[in-house]
Amino acid sequence: MRKIILSIFSLLLSLPTLFAQENLTYQKPPQEILNLVDVPLAPSTILDSDGEMMIFLYRDQYKSIAELSEEELRLGGLRINPVTNISSRATYYNNLELKEIEAETPTQVKGLPENPRLSNFSWSPDESRIAFTHTTNTGVELWVLDIENAQARKLTDANLNANMRDVINWFKDNSSVLVKMLPEDRKDLIDPETAVPTGPTISVSDGKEAQNRTYQDLLKNPNDEYNFEQLARSELVKINLDGTSEKWMDAKMYSSVSFSPNGEYVMVNHIKKPFSYLVPYYRFPSETNIYKVSGELVNQVNDEPLLEDLPQGFMSTQTGRRSVQWRNDKPASLVYVKALDEGDPEVEVDYRDEVFVLEAPFKGEGKSILKTKDRFSGITWGNDEIALADDYWWNTRNT
Repeated sequence: MRKIILSIFSLLLSLPTLFAQENLTYQKPPQEILNLVDVPLAPSTILDSDGEMMIFLYRDQYKSIAELSEEELRLGGLRINPVTNISSRATYYNNLELKEIEAETPTQVKGLPENPRLSNFSWSPDESRIAFTHTTNTGVELWVLDIENAQARKLTDANLNANMRDVINWFKDNSSVLVKMLPEDRKDLIDPETAVPTGPTISVSDGKEAQNRTYQDLLKNPNDEYNFEQLARSELVKINLDGTSEKWMDAKMYSSVSFSPNGEYVMVNHIKKPFSYLVPYYRFPSETNIYKVSGELVNQVNDEPLLEDLPQGFMSTQTGRRSVQWRNDKPASLVYVKALDEGDPEVEVDYRDEVFVLEAPFKGEGKSILKTKDRFSGITWGNDEIALADDYWWNTRNT
């Protein structure tokens, strides 16, 4: 009996291929199941301001295995594809159609790239064109769509930097756009998997009590800081519709860019050091400046410090100016808010916030136009006499 068992055991050892792993690829279910699950999505739509022209944006319901396998870095609250320089969670569209509201059928847009991955759509001021980005395997390109003839064309190579969003802004002349592009002096990233630490990670506490929420994807060490800076830095470049370009501003960590309603000024916000391991990038130090369209500095309108230690409570906020933006019913007027309670919801005051308007050349303190009982939320502008302001208070759900 023992000889029989040994013989069977020897036979099994001599046939290892019987138990080898099969080299299978991903499989699709039967077509009947696909028809139930992978149903074509209804298109998203973009309307012009007159409500006369509509753009249909089509996309797949699910991402491909290739897209899900792309590299991702999580830094400072951002999730970035370091190869293509755009958010790793971006939603892409793969086809465009145009339709006048009165037309019976849409018109297919011509000239789209092969295997389109389209995003960041931005109307020109006169709405005769719409600019957008196309993400290739190596980077982000700038494209423009002419509405009248439904023709798309490429304006740049794959060298845009969309990591910090707000990548396309139109000049008032409708013939050029201001975009964020990869800087010429960008350095190679540090591979966190192979990098050898040069020292310990040190956090310093000054003994001050502070409350902080739990945030995802924060910076953790000097390598993260270095990579974040390289990925966030971009040059502001003016791209003309004839394909020519010129540098508009040197490389910085630009977060937001916006033109005044009359197109004569540009408000630019950029992030500064020091970074933080406790809060995401939008609470890092930042500076907001107003420039002429020529790139000439007009004035600095805000200089925000690092915001690590706000008072306790959901309705806490920073002191000093916040929410600096253009007043959309005026040619070139800024609106900003200041807390009247030191940003602390536990402080008892009659009014929580005060709203100011600052006219060109944007120097000094603005004119007070409103105080809100609760925390300021926003304004819908009507005319010189009427505007609708919103405030809210999370604790009582008042709005």
